[in-house]
Amino acid sequence: MSEAGFRDVTAGLDPQTLAEKVRDGMYERDMAARSLGMSFVSVGPGQATLTMTVREDMLNGFGICHGGFITTLADTAFAYACNSGNEQTVASGISVDFMAPGRPRDLLTAEAREVLANGRTGVYDITVTNQNGELIAVMRGKSYRMKGRAVVEL
Repeated sequence: MSEAGFRDVTAGLDPQTLAEKVRDGMYERDMAARSLGMSFVSVGPGQATLTMTVREDMLNGFGICHGGFITTLADTAFAYACNSGNEQTVASGISVDFMAPGRPRDLLTAEAREVLANGRTGVYDITVTNQNGELIAVMRGKSYRMKGRAVVEL
């Protein structure tokens, strides 16, 4: 336990190695991300970038990607970014704005980055783009950190 009464969940690892270990441990249990075919581009302290290809079973009645799938991709990048320090962190709120539709076979990329992490709360900005760099959605996520609870045991 640290002076504040919380145990060290970093095991003395450098922040990049820690983020990678958290990614690996979370992804092993992340049935949603795996079933949707999400893949990692990068992960690091306070950031994560994932991709997902829009499949036919993700299309809504207008033949475009259902907003729920776009939101799930953004939320997943948010989750890996805010848990990268190996303290269990959950969303306390999100706000999503759609800028353009995701189309069949688009490769969507969600990039999450920490804006501020202060104590138990954090703010993250997430952008979703397609393979042409066109902005599909923006999301702002607010997080709540449960101090001293490890995401993965090291």
